[in-house]
Amino acid sequence: MKVEFDAQEATTLLDASIAGSLPDERGRFGPFGGRYVPETLVPAFERLEAGIAEHLHSDDFQAAYRSELRGWVGRPTALTHAPRLSERWGAEVWLKREDLAHTGAHKINNAIGQALLAKRIGAKQIIAETGAGQHGVASAAACARVGLPCRVYMGAVDVERQAPNVDRMHRLGAEVVPVESGDKTLRAAIDEALREWVTDPADTYYLIGSAVGAHPYPYLVRELQSVIGQEARAQMLELAGGLPDAAFACVGGGSNAIGLFYPLLGDREIELIGVEAGGTGNGLGQNAATLATGTPGVLQGSYSIILQDEDGNVQETHSISAGLDYSGVGPEHALLQAVDRVTYVAAGDDEALAALEELCELEGILTALETAHAYAFAKEWAQKNPGKRILIGNSGRGDKDMPTLTKFPPRTNANASA
Repeated sequence: MKVEFDAQEATTLLDASIAGSLPDERGRFGPFGGRYVPETLVPAFERLEAGIAEHLHSDDFQAAYRSELRGWVGRPTALTHAPRLSERWGAEVWLKREDLAHTGAHKINNAIGQALLAKRIGAKQIIAETGAGQHGVASAAACARVGLPCRVYMGAVDVERQAPNVDRMHRLGAEVVPVESGDKTLRAAIDEALREWVTDPADTYYLIGSAVGAHPYPYLVRELQSVIGQEARAQMLELAGGLPDAAFACVGGGSNAIGLFYPLLGDREIELIGVEAGGTGNGLGQNAATLATGTPGVLQGSYSIILQDEDGNVQETHSISAGLDYSGVGPEHALLQAVDRVTYVAAGDDEALAALEELCELEGILTALETAHAYAFAKEWAQKNPGKRILIGNSGRGDKDMPTLTKFPPRTNANASA
């Protein structure tokens, strides 16, 4: 059963979100969010919340952060017109190229911001979790940049399917801890990181990788990732001559999607569409389509929409993409679905693979398997809405996915028939 609001409640909550007054003082996005954590972690969360209030929007912190984004991350990232996709799909297609950011994905925007914040609040070491490995790589790089030791927890399944990123983390100086418990993917990695944090909350900073978890993390990650949508909006006006009719992003925990969508919420004429992992089917355990098929519940410190059975047991997930393989979603996404501002759909493994292949062959871009889900549904939408202008958040590059992709040889050659 989904959370629903009447029209007035939905309007009030959406207006509050656009105005930047959510989360509220309790860390809530409407009914979602909050803080459900062990007593031993409360001081760490309170210290983080105080640090955010003191530093995040201060002139000196923002100057340091923006300097790193420009000189080290490589921002602004490009907005790329995709002429051959546009011709094939019958739409005007634009891509926001987070794959061109340092370390190859949007994750670095958040990692360097949190690493700078950790230094300011006196952390002695950083721990992180990762699924696809991109947040682990970004955290390792950011920790090297600010001079803090880094330990990354990663599910054993993901260690195997994301071997190139594991090697990158090691080379960047991080310790990688394979997690053999639970589903051995992202949820298990987060559980292990939280367990370590409980043992040393005073000196350890948990650098969370997505817009999930207990308050203030969903807010913090959104603020750091909103640079994506801020840039994309300005670039669309400058390069495309207007805003898009629709914007698409893949959704796992939801950091790249909230980063793209949040600055566009007030442009109500833009249709916003988040694409989750449809896996191999609609049954529990066959997908990671949390918002499409989940129900309200608490997972890893936050009340949101999660994948659970009738008894409230959190279910294992499946996706060909490690970064979308998660049983929950950020609480702000749960709200945006409930107030009908963002539509959330799913694309399956096969659809994502076909979309990745088409993008490679038509535009010369090897995107991440996560991002390929957004392309899959964007194509379907474009063909049903001919002549529209669309924006796709290209959240990361696909080099990391080669161990998986080599199991699926290319099925077509678009250039051969072009």
